[in-house]
Amino acid sequence: MRDAEEQRTGAGSRAPTGAAAAVEALEHHGVSTVFGIPGGAILPLYDELTRSFDIRHVLARHEQGAGHAAEGYARATGKVGVCLATSGPGATNLITPLANASMDSTPLVAITGQVPSWLRGTAAFQETDICSVAQPLVKRSFRVTRPDEVHEAMREAFRTALHGRPGPVLVDITKDALQGRAEPTNVSLREDELPPRSERRLPSADRLHAAAEHLRRARRPVLYVGGGAVASGAREEVLDLLAITRAPVVTTLMAKGIVPENHPQHLGMPGMHGTVSAVVGLQHSDLIVAVGARFDDRVTGRIDTFARDARIVHIDVDPSEINKLRRADVALQGDACAVLTALNEHLREQPPTSRNDSWWQRLSRWQKRYDVGTPSSSRNGVLHTRDVLTTMRERCPDGTVFTTGVGQHQMWAAQLLSLTDPRSWITSGGAGTMGYAVPAAMGAKLARPCDSVWAIEGDGGFQMTCQELASCAAEGIAIKVAVLNNGTLGMVRQWQDVFLEQQYSATTLDRDVPDNAALARAMGCVGLHCARPEEVGTVLAEAEATSDAPMVIDFRVDATDLVWPMVPAGASNDDILVSRNEYPNFDHVEG
Repeated sequence: MRDAEEQRTGAGSRAPTGAAAAVEALEHHGVSTVFGIPGGAILPLYDELTRSFDIRHVLARHEQGAGHAAEGYARATGKVGVCLATSGPGATNLITPLANASMDSTPLVAITGQVPSWLRGTAAFQETDICSVAQPLVKRSFRVTRPDEVHEAMREAFRTALHGRPGPVLVDITKDALQGRAEPTNVSLREDELPPRSERRLPSADRLHAAAEHLRRARRPVLYVGGGAVASGAREEVLDLLAITRAPVVTTLMAKGIVPENHPQHLGMPGMHGTVSAVVGLQHSDLIVAVGARFDDRVTGRIDTFARDARIVHIDVDPSEINKLRRADVALQGDACAVLTALNEHLREQPPTSRNDSWWQRLSRWQKRYDVGTPSSSRNGVLHTRDVLTTMRERCPDGTVFTTGVGQHQMWAAQLLSLTDPRSWITSGGAGTMGYAVPAAMGAKLARPCDSVWAIEGDGGFQMTCQELASCAAEGIAIKVAVLNNGTLGMVRQWQDVFLEQQYSATTLDRDVPDNAALARAMGCVGLHCARPEEVGTVLAEAEATSDAPMVIDFRVDATDLVWPMVPAGASNDDILVSRNEYPNFDHVEG
């Protein structure tokens, strides 16, 4: 480390450059991996990176891939992900990852180069006011024009990314600020002086007491756990709350795995493609305890018809989320881990006295009648996506990390993969970003090199970011990719099928163009095809046995399969469909 520092500072004879200050800040914040693509404006920073012994740079093939890889790294670890880009199109290519990280509360620091300060505002080559472009998408942006501003901007960027509700931060540094020399700073960056990971202030004792009283009186409670609980590291606290209250729990798409999915109190995922028991359980509840969840439209359906009889206890670190969509009867603003710890203490003093067996009997009947976890019965040797995913559930080793793109395959994966670790499930939630799986898997594999990492992607999404396989091959990042190739943009086609009288407009792809397995081989990966149900176990075993190269398996699956259950967009959760034109028969299961 000292040799590198002396090279950057001239053995103490000269002040460090702004670029050196940026690299030093990355090192002191414990950053070991960054993803990016160099260019003229950010070149001084790349020059300094060559002198760092602690930071590995992964050369992406597209800045969007670099951003999603940084997200995957952050989601797999809980640390800040870092990506780099040059000015102009390099910076604008990071907009989608910034939007995705903002919607999913992922801590991300994006560092972009900018044209020299004397050229700003002149429409210089590759000049873009990226701070203004990104302003709605980031927690904060820093426009740095002097070398002595770099150090503090980087410190504040990491503080902001982690403080309170995690999210993305942009640091845009002009080229002259990177090249110029700064006065030495006296600000310490020791590990023990870094900002706390999240806000730990507690609500008042009266509010905690009121929340506990609601739980003691409730006859049909449901715990509604979202991604904020994962971000705060509140797994044990959620499990403690379950043990104390004996209440049923639903976990959102972003919280999958925080409660082991074989837990007897787990009803599954709520929402548009959630389980019947989770969706209808929320609708029929008399108390919802929301933990790090934001009552988004994909969970609630029509908000004015959502859980009409339920009182709401809402725990969230972000005060803007409380009372935004559903008024809280008790608002507990603060970090989920800290708030749950305090709430559990109140409940232990006087725990709920009964489990309400009639409520559990109703939920259990719905679960048994409308189970989504069984594989499809293969017809005439046709391969179905459900067959692939249920075989993965059975064959993939414990600790496997799954990333997904967005679409039908994402919903099937959420329904069928059974996880026990929330940081083993990495997907795009709020932004719904197609193409997320492959670059996110690249970042996750570098974060967890000893674990098997599978990217589950559709053929449409795969073609958006598959170039990052070249990065994986070049860097020796042995991810595994399951392309669920149905020759169509599946989720859009499903909407056309169900709601537009099967008028298929612009959703048909040629499943042979490109040949995904051949394309993978061209980029230095292992590429295989699988088209028959009896072949799935064999190719998955081959993938698990391959640890020295990325692998892509092109699964040729049925294009006519649809994801059920489904709440139509804009409809009430009361209108959940279990198949085409079929609603749950509650008369059958209530008796």
